[in-house]
Amino acid sequence: MRSWPSPEIPALPGSGVPLNLYDTADDVVRPVATDWPSGEVGVYVCGITPYDSTHLGHAATYVTFDLVNRQLTDNGHAVHYVQNITDVDDPLFERAERDGVDWRELGASQIDLFRADMEALSVIPPREYVGAMETIDEVVDLVGRLMAVGAAYRLDDDGYPDVYADYTATEQFGYESRYDAATMAELFAERGGDPDRPGKRHPLDALVWRAHRDGEPAWDSPFGPGRPGWHVECSAIATNRLGASFAVQGGGSDLRFPHHEFSAAHAEAAHGCARMADHYVHTGMIGLGGVKMSKSLGNLVFVSKLVEAGHDPAAIRLGLYENHYRADRDWSDAVLTRAEERLARWRAAAQAAADLPADVAAPLVAEVRAALADDLDTPRVLQLVDDWCEQVTGGSLAASGDGAGQTAGDLVTAMADALLGVRL
Repeated sequence: MRSWPSPEIPALPGSGVPLNLYDTADDVVRPVATDWPSGEVGVYVCGITPYDSTHLGHAATYVTFDLVNRQLTDNGHAVHYVQNITDVDDPLFERAERDGVDWRELGASQIDLFRADMEALSVIPPREYVGAMETIDEVVDLVGRLMAVGAAYRLDDDGYPDVYADYTATEQFGYESRYDAATMAELFAERGGDPDRPGKRHPLDALVWRAHRDGEPAWDSPFGPGRPGWHVECSAIATNRLGASFAVQGGGSDLRFPHHEFSAAHAEAAHGCARMADHYVHTGMIGLGGVKMSKSLGNLVFVSKLVEAGHDPAAIRLGLYENHYRADRDWSDAVLTRAEERLARWRAAAQAAADLPADVAAPLVAEVRAALADDLDTPRVLQLVDDWCEQVTGGSLAASGDGAGQTAGDLVTAMADALLGVRL
């Protein structure tokens, strides 16, 4: 699958600060593991199901993991970033049928729009951007592994002999989400599970291979024609590119269970590893008027529409940074207005600092690095830069260097671009 063009990332003087992130599984902020046999830090972030445009909930997630990518890179680490696209799934078929279009054409058009939105937002593209339909053989192999070790089974159903993963196959099931049994049962039913399917060993067992139904695409497999389940798709794509264990598994908080729990369980059962990801990182939900943005509710704010209306993508990023990435928060016209005003102040200060030596901005760069290293504390970053801008425009910053070389305006502009993806 084709990705999108990578933005140029300016080089910054000095050293980065090692990144600490909150891990959902351990309920603690701790250092991201960077010492891997491959010499690279593996990051897997769950991608879109392409049946509608990129809204700000999507943008908040991908901008967050873009910050992760930028901080790791600033620390000198090679990042192997992988993202999937679930380009064959029920919501895509349903939307295509509703709109009277071919589901493949609908998916292709929305993937193109997603690429354009990510490029506009200066998101560094994944090294590998992978569609589910490209990896059917990988999913078939993983399902076969699960069946071979007794972690998956085929229903005794002459009509639809689907294959399910036994959720009891790993002793640590539940460690990633830390939800109790009642919460898992509730969320499983709400988020695509089928607890009442006859023939399953346990209500929580998750579908890994869906036997062919009329009107649906199908691929051959040793367990009969069909298509992948959702969770196993991400498991196969991630582990085949990053290894059975890697640094960060990321996505929105609505993926905490069941999606990330089962993705991890499938990988751990198939590969015999204790833990798929060292960190499980989740972004909060974006709301509108206090209600979570969702396609089912139709209360979406689209990135492409904001850009078409003349709003600077850099301001959209700043608006998303106003609250912490893990917090559920609202988007509004007021948020966007504040972000646009902030962007204008930052640009004016960078211009005003064009005659000041770089040492005037060096402490700010160090403070921004430290704030981002502390679980991506973007509200703190905004305050730090705001304060610096006020000092610059107020004339209260004094230079201690010789004034040669890079200016303070140059350095702040490079810092905003390299660390925040905000172009001044």
